[in-house]
Amino acid sequence: MADNMNRPANDLMRMLADFRLPAMPDMDALAAAQRRNLEALSAANRVALEGAQAVARRHMEILQSAMSEMTEAMSSLATQESPQAKAARQAELLKATYEKAVNNMREVADLIQKSNTEALSLLNARFTEAMGEVKQLMNKQG
Repeated sequence: MADNMNRPANDLMRMLADFRLPAMPDMDALAAAQRRNLEALSAANRVALEGAQAVARRHMEILQSAMSEMTEAMSSLATQESPQAKAARQAELLKATYEKAVNNMREVADLIQKSNTEALSLLNARFTEAMGEVKQLMNKQG
């Protein structure tokens, strides 16, 4: 009879012995991973900022060049020429200005795309690395 009374306690002790708590994650590994995440984000921000600065510099160069060319074009149109010659020169200037504007826009768009691609590449590389780290942590716990 005493054996039957101890049986629930023994069963409970056996169940508790079989029960396993999940392993605590490696806090040093988690802290190191978070540090690498922040470093990757910082590097991507730096690349994006440098790209924005390059675009701003190039925009300023383009504006200065355009102003200089416009001043030069206006002074060349002020000469004593026939109306037909002036119209022809204006058409040439308009065509050249349009082509240059399109090329400048393409150049600026390429600068922006290069900067964005580089920044995203840094973040994608870190994301892939982080997923590998998570997989390793899960394998260690299992």
